[in-house]
Amino acid sequence: MNTSLLFIALISLTLFSYWFGLKRSLKVAGGAEHKKDLTCLPEQFGLLTAMVCGLPALITLLIFNSAEQLVIEQLLTTTLPANIQSLSSIDFGLYLNNIRSLASSETTQALLQGVAAQQNDIALQGQFQAALTLQELNQQAVWLKTGLVLIIAVVSVIVLVRKFSLTYKARQKSEAIVRALLVASSAIAILTTLGIVVSVLFESIQFFKSVSPAEFMFGTQWSPQTAMRSDQVGGSGSFGAVPLFAGTMLITFIAMLLAVPVGLMIAIYLSQYASTKLRSFAKPMLEVLAGIPTVVYGFFAALTVAPVIRNLGESFGLSVASESALAAGLVMGTMIIPFVSSLSEDAISAVPNALKEASLGMGATKSETVVKVLLPAALPGIVGAILLAISRAIGETMIVVMAAGMAANLTANPLDSVTTVTVQIVTLLTGDQEFDSPKTLAAFALGLMLFITTLGLNILALKVVRKYREQYD
Repeated sequence: MNTSLLFIALISLTLFSYWFGLKRSLKVAGGAEHKKDLTCLPEQFGLLTAMVCGLPALITLLIFNSAEQLVIEQLLTTTLPANIQSLSSIDFGLYLNNIRSLASSETTQALLQGVAAQQNDIALQGQFQAALTLQELNQQAVWLKTGLVLIIAVVSVIVLVRKFSLTYKARQKSEAIVRALLVASSAIAILTTLGIVVSVLFESIQFFKSVSPAEFMFGTQWSPQTAMRSDQVGGSGSFGAVPLFAGTMLITFIAMLLAVPVGLMIAIYLSQYASTKLRSFAKPMLEVLAGIPTVVYGFFAALTVAPVIRNLGESFGLSVASESALAAGLVMGTMIIPFVSSLSEDAISAVPNALKEASLGMGATKSETVVKVLLPAALPGIVGAILLAISRAIGETMIVVMAAGMAANLTANPLDSVTTVTVQIVTLLTGDQEFDSPKTLAAFALGLMLFITTLGLNILALKVVRKYREQYD
């Protein structure tokens, strides 16, 4: 039984155990007419039984699947000849891949045995025999996994239902299991974050062993290419990331110049001035912008916005690049307007009506109430919306590639072509790469800088939120 069928069988067994636990609790009570004698409801007994049936078996299945291939490969390695085991890691990996290909083919075991017997080449015969061994190990693992999971599920239910009594606290135990699941989920999220940080940090340390941190953070030339000649400066590896950070900040700044004021004005209008009918129509239509794929925005920026900006600039005698930071920033700002407007509108609408009515009652106009009461009270939510928009802009890649280009120019001119950190990360990790070269490891150093930048923005936003939340709560 493969994993999918086993999972379906486990779900079916869990549903059956719910019914079984419910009926068992009624039997303990002496029938449905005496269920009030139970400390907990029969449904709570059934829920606890289903949890005890499904969760241990599911955890066992996950652990078995994660360790299955490693154990099988270890067992297979012990059956291989000594000359094969002494191969280098690369050659041994290729040998195992050949065995997996033979074992996973649609060739039946009998046919595979026949082919192995007919091979005159000892090396090929050894591979076919190893493939047969791998098939047998996989089959044994499947049966072992199926039996182990089902036995654990059944035994867990039997042990539990034997403990049922009139005073058995099924609800408290169910809540304890749910609480443990919530704690485990939180721990997984935290450990995942720590794993990401540690992996990026480790590779960044490897990069900084080859490139000086000062050169990386303060250098003004970015050319992480392999040298073709000894006198080739651009190809010798220049890892000054200042042009990348400058390009990222320039495009983000342009995007926020458009998204923040427009988004805030939209939020104010929808929450304070628009009718209920208009708001129910306009807000969903506006949020459609957030669901459009970024590649569509990239096409729009490259084929429509960039030519318009170039023609408009040339009419004023300005030199505009075919791919400019202004085009990418404007389209990116349009894309993130829904993030600012929707979240800001929710924050403004959440302000208690008492504040608004008190301001209007004191003689303030509607606009004065919005500026002096509602916006300061909703500032924590607005700051969160702006932070989300900034993070979205910093992490955008496709629009920049198609509208701003990939040239690492150190400039503050929005009419020039620039690139961003995310674009360079994609470029460095595209295709076959060696993860021991500074060129590839530079992507992890750039990722670490992005992480630190985002962390700083989060800390700043939390300080603002806490300051104003204390004033208006």
